[in-house]
Amino acid sequence: MSVVFVALPVALLLSMAAVAAFVLAAKQGQFDDLETPPLRVLFDDREVAKSAPAKPDPGNDRN
Repeated sequence: MSVVFVALPVALLLSMAAVAAFVLAAKQGQFDDLETPPLRVLFDDREVAKSAPAKPDPGNDRN
């Protein structure tokens, strides 16, 4: 029965910390845009330029 006197305050502290973390994240705008992040994976951030053929290195005399 004495475990309850330890487990209950620990559980209350953990739950209050979780609620505080959620409130802090909500105030900072972490949950404002729920649509874009999953779609961001599907699109490239930059366009891939077509690469030109490699020019031979003038310092390399091996053929």
